[in-house]
Amino acid sequence: MAEQNCTHDCSSCGENCPSRKQDPASFLEKPHQLSSIKKVIAVASGKGGVGKSLVTSMLAVEMARRGYKTAVLDADITGPSIPKVFGIHQRAYSDEIGIYPAVSEKGTQVISSNMLLETEDTPVIWRGPVLAGVVKQFWTDVIWKDVDFMFVDLPPGTGDVPLTVFQSIPVDGVMVVTTPQDLVSMIVSKALNMAGAMHIPTLGLIENMSYVECPDCGKKIHIFGEGRTQHVADQFGIPLLAQLPIDPAVPALCDAGRVEYVQMPYLQRACDVAEKLIKEEA
Repeated sequence: MAEQNCTHDCSSCGENCPSRKQDPASFLEKPHQLSSIKKVIAVASGKGGVGKSLVTSMLAVEMARRGYKTAVLDADITGPSIPKVFGIHQRAYSDEIGIYPAVSEKGTQVISSNMLLETEDTPVIWRGPVLAGVVKQFWTDVIWKDVDFMFVDLPPGTGDVPLTVFQSIPVDGVMVVTTPQDLVSMIVSKALNMAGAMHIPTLGLIENMSYVECPDCGKKIHIFGEGRTQHVADQFGIPLLAQLPIDPAVPALCDAGRVEYVQMPYLQRACDVAEKLIKEEA
């Protein structure tokens, strides 16, 4: 059945048919010749609304605080939010050499589809192949300067764009963001299984909206329940890297474009895992 429906474009196909090239590296695209990128970490989720873009942004912010040069490639083409949380509103600049990412107040390089549109509220009404092509251009045509860590904000699910990222960009590892609800096991399993099928190492899980901390007594209130994400982590043999509380101050700062002023000490273990990728090569 897979061969009957074959489009002869393996780069946009997840089927494992006999005619498919077996070397996943065969689809890797080269970055711009002027780019320098040491490590690429994708941030994925099985469903929307779990705070994946917040986690992506905060990983870049926290690694920058450790002295690394960071970048965010916003691959969520139809639902871009990265520029807004970093307070970036200008369009991307390009010339005959390439496309130049915007640079945040604290020095993080950012590229997003929002920076290609006439206005920030212009909808992106593009089909899958076009979305995938734009993501590739963000890697091949953008000039990324001296980046230690690039974080790729993937759209939710396991569709065209995550597939394109995993096949076209040399991703060193993926972190999966989830919440504590009952559906977490099935949804996270899909994202983890996709990463495995693409031969991308899963660095760990990050649970968002884990609890609310009582402002009076400091007690943690697990309004969505607890323990489910740890169970999935144990099932797949990967670490649960962080459990992030619900904090009203965080979305307020993000809405104001001041994500670089958010304090997120809960992500330190996730940052340690990312930092280990570079230290192992030193």
